Amino acid sequence: MKLLSLLAAGLLLAACPPAPAETITLAPVEVTEMKALFGSVESRFVIPARTRIGGTLVALDVSEGSAVRAGQVIARITDDKLALQLEAAEAHILSAQAQLENAEAELQRNTELLNRGATTAQQLDQIRTSANVARNARAEAGAARAVILQQMQEGAVLAPADGRVLAVPMRQGQVVLPGEAVATIAGGGVFLRLRIPERHADGLAPGAAVELDGAAQGRIDRIYPEIANGRVTADATVPGLPGDFIGKRVLVRVPVARRQTLALPAAAIHTRSGLDMVEIETGGTTTSVIVVPGAMVATPAGEMREILSGLRSGDRVIVP
Repeated sequence: MKLLSLLAAGLLLAACPPAPAETITLAPVEVTEMKALFGSVESRFVIPARTRIGGTLVALDVSEGSAVRAGQVIARITDDKLALQLEAAEAHILSAQAQLENAEAELQRNTELLNRGATTAQQLDQIRTSANVARNARAEAGAARAVILQQMQEGAVLAPADGRVLAVPMRQGQVVLPGEAVATIAGGGVFLRLRIPERHADGLAPGAAVELDGAAQGRIDRIYPEIANGRVTADATVPGLPGDFIGKRVLVRVPVARRQTLALPAAAIHTRSGLDMVEIETGGTTTSVIVVPGAMVATPAGEMREILSGLRSGDRVIVP
């Protein structure tokens, strides 16, 4: 039985030849050193929706998290004095209209009298001037009424841009003054704001790729020239970045430097008796050497394992 087993093993080895191997000459490759840090999700702009008149906040149609469109009415303010001023303006219009009608009738009578020679041209000019004054007074009263109506329309608080409501510091029934913010709106999309230690400032460049959650890719758009609290501020655009929470911290990897290193395909390294070893070719013979591998790095040829020690440039490594 043992002889049959040995014969079967020999036939199996003959039927399955060893996997082919290739020899590569080790040479330094340039890799990008990545720095893991937290970035915060920010909106392109944050703008308040302000009141245009003072009064009482009688309607508030949004809350934190509401989506709004530019020009949408999100609150309404009323001022009781405006209603009284409108009544006064309408009474002024009626008075000015009556004076105008009286002046125009007087002008018409004196025109007929002048044609019959019963009055003088000087008297007619005075009456014509009075009619013009009454006509202008009527126009002034109408303009005053239009101003009051415009002020009443400005009681509607409009959303200044498309976006989402971040904060609503006001409450319905509250007395507000002109220019106070009823809501704060974040709009313009979201981006990632990075604060990178200043020792990596020289390695940063616009257009550099950043990694988000190991999958999403983005680009650095802007690097601010001011260093604050030992950190450089940079903005990055990441397609598909969720904007559900403004200010959310996200783990990202940022390229901060480039360096030369030795790297091999992971298949070239095998473990024997707890040691990582590599087969190299020297003078037509194969020799096993012990190496200290590092992490996987991105190279122009793809993902490879960095070699920290044990090999040098020019070594011919056998890769199964």
